[in-house]
Amino acid sequence: MLWRPFGPRGPSWWELTVQALSSTEGGYDRLGPRFEATPFRTPDAILHTALEGVRSVDAALDLCCGTGAALAALAPKADRLVGLDASAGMLAEARRRLPERAELLHGDALDPPTALEGAFDVVTCFGAFGHVLPADEPRFVAAVHRLLKPGGRFVFATTDPARGRPLGRALARAFNGAMHVRNALWRPAFVMFYLTFELPRARALLEQAGFVVRADHPFGGPYERLARVVATKATEGSSDGVP
Repeated sequence: MLWRPFGPRGPSWWELTVQALSSTEGGYDRLGPRFEATPFRTPDAILHTALEGVRSVDAALDLCCGTGAALAALAPKADRLVGLDASAGMLAEARRRLPERAELLHGDALDPPTALEGAFDVVTCFGAFGHVLPADEPRFVAAVHRLLKPGGRFVFATTDPARGRPLGRALARAFNGAMHVRNALWRPAFVMFYLTFELPRARALLEQAGFVVRADHPFGGPYERLARVVATKATEGSSDGVP
């Protein structure tokens, strides 16, 4: 247990160190086989609560799908199931865990394949906003907009700073500071930060891109700081984005 902080099936301290000194994609390639045993994996309680309003859609896409946790939650709700991730190692683990009909694509969430544009009723993203630099968030939102059908929804959970705990936010800022130092001193960079794409900024960017944004707080217990966000792409001829 001393050598594996997250239990016998999780990564060792050495594996975590090697990951931290790798590129973002390379680090997750290494972590993929043990990712499900880490606290970095979005809990099912968050996924199922966030996706309560998604029912019987033709096509759903999870961006930065990792080992497929959100896709597993979407599987009973969508006829077509697609995941996109930059890490081949994480996708290999997702292929092992998901039904054969799941389409798993290796690619960049900031520049998804043009063949996917306008194809989805629902796009999701969980636990991955820390891999998108603030300067790239408008590109990320624009990519989501292109992927959705008119009236389609972008569903995700993010932190609401109005509900955060001061100690937790202070620790997150300390971690971010350490990552900035690491990336200044070591190459390749590892992009992983906390307190990113939080509710006020996410809402502003989405509304600027033409989404109608609704947010609520259905998560309880240790997840009460989170907001569920549903951003709807305007339908043709609609001024309010409601399908």
